[in-house]
Amino acid sequence: MKVRSPLHDVLATGVQEGASDWHIREDCNVALRIDGRLVEVDFPAATDFLNAAINDITSPQQLETYVRTGDVDFAFEEEDVGRFRANLHRQRGQMALTLRHVKGKIPDLDELGMPATLKKIAESNNGIIFVTGTTGSGKSTTLAGMIGHMNTTSSLHIITIEDPIEYTFPDQECIIEQREIGLDSESFISALIHILRQDPDVIVIGEMRDRTTFETALTAAETGHLVLTTLHTLDAAQSINRILDLYPLEERENVRKSLATSLRAIVCQRLLPRAAGKGVVPAVEIMVNTPIVAKLLYENKLDKLEQAIAGGKEDGMMSFNQSLLGLVNEGLVTEENALQTSDNPEALRMNLKGIFLSTDGGGIIQ
Repeated sequence: MKVRSPLHDVLATGVQEGASDWHIREDCNVALRIDGRLVEVDFPAATDFLNAAINDITSPQQLETYVRTGDVDFAFEEEDVGRFRANLHRQRGQMALTLRHVKGKIPDLDELGMPATLKKIAESNNGIIFVTGTTGSGKSTTLAGMIGHMNTTSSLHIITIEDPIEYTFPDQECIIEQREIGLDSESFISALIHILRQDPDVIVIGEMRDRTTFETALTAAETGHLVLTTLHTLDAAQSINRILDLYPLEERENVRKSLATSLRAIVCQRLLPRAAGKGVVPAVEIMVNTPIVAKLLYENKLDKLEQAIAGGKEDGMMSFNQSLLGLVNEGLVTEENALQTSDNPEALRMNLKGIFLSTDGGGIIQ
């Protein structure tokens, strides 16, 4: 039986308080992120304590990577507490450890408060689906929820490439293989080079990191596979631009036209504090690659995407303001937090008063 690590008590306390993240710096008090806010606790991370903890939760290979490079990502299981994603790094020449709690139960999309459209998107036969947002916006959790939905409704071979593995999926209706970088494969690129020979139906790439990763994912999508991945972007239009920025100007038109064909959806999310107290609620922008969206991509009218999303309710699309309006009307988030989160608070303020302009519903796209 695995012995509890020196971190056990501070991890258990944080989980009990609903913490999502732990910031543990050498010779500093531990800080927890609870409902999006950092809270310092009376638990000093002395050098000896942190050395003992790190030696306990890392493998020799991971520790060697940290000593050599100053950074290493990994995941570990703490007995009776749960699974954690970790980043060990140096700051000001001292050790620092950032942890994120990965809940053991595979999240259900309904329980997460995600729109029903996500289930339909997850049932796509092929193409690329992007789940986007800033760090800590719940991208991995949403991605896990979509995989969980597939696992109970379809008979598929799903292969994930992660750094590190977060949620662990039992086989239900699907066969699921999870490959961790550094443990099961040398790199994302190495794993992706070989993945098409492993007969996948669905390929899940933990993060779209570079041009080579995107090109391999695009090839997989164009050859009949479904690819799910994440991006650190704020909205659908920025996601498209981030991909195009991977290429020189003369190549971007071909990439954009390929996306017009292969893209299935972009799901962007932001987390807001729950009005009733503990917990957070997702606000979601959803862009589905309808014929209108595909035409805008093909013709490089990316500035019209926001309008298409706002007018695409019947196709399962939703703008951030539409999502925020619904959350306020349901009493799930406060008007103040919704306005702070919105990219267009003036329009949202009018919507909350029952005033809607033609552009709020999309209008006619030329």
